[in-house]
Amino acid sequence: MWLEIGAGHGEMSRELAKNARRVVAIELDAPLVKALESLRGEHSNLEVVAGDVLALDLEQIIGEERFRVYGNLPYYITSPILHRLFESADRIESIHIVIQLEVATRLVARPGRRAYGYLSVLTQFYTQPEIAFRIPPGAFRPPPQVASALVAMRLPGERARLGIHDESAFLRFVQRCFAQKRKTLANNLRAMANAKRVQAALATLKLNPAVRAEELSLDQFASLFAHIGMSKD
Repeated sequence: MWLEIGAGHGEMSRELAKNARRVVAIELDAPLVKALESLRGEHSNLEVVAGDVLALDLEQIIGEERFRVYGNLPYYITSPILHRLFESADRIESIHIVIQLEVATRLVARPGRRAYGYLSVLTQFYTQPEIAFRIPPGAFRPPPQVASALVAMRLPGERARLGIHDESAFLRFVQRCFAQKRKTLANNLRAMANAKRVQAALATLKLNPAVRAEELSLDQFASLFAHIGMSKD
């Protein structure tokens, strides 16, 4: 089945419904919801849900099925929506989202790149993201002021291999590592561990004492988390 986020006028809803056993289309805008409801006469496998994907109970809507996701996401809430989806990562087969190109670049960025940050690590922890293609502003009506991209994410990501027990704590740890990108990792981690412990962990992992978060791979974050965790000693 497909979960569609931000179904809009239903262009993709129609296409998804042609080949899927079940399509759940979520839309917040009331007039658009009414228009989407009219499509149910053409496609009995289409379900329309009015509401905000961040507030809805997805498990109640979808049930126990595995599902795929398509969404044309509002640029300013891309990160919260991804966080919400990753809560159901064990049941998601793939995610395809249309987002601002700048944000897409962040999702796929590798260590050492300027765009690499917490959102990169989060996305690559759960998925294997790639930019399928870029979309010019003229493809939309009305055209936005920025370019967009379709990002395809296959699941699972590095999460399956790393086997981290407390994933929420790990992601909070990574978020702390990127708290201030201009600062060194050691400075950002002062709030959760004393300086000697951080420096000892960096030395054990053969990392430069002045290393910054954007230089670390997911494997290195996992190793550092294992040494430091969320301790505040």
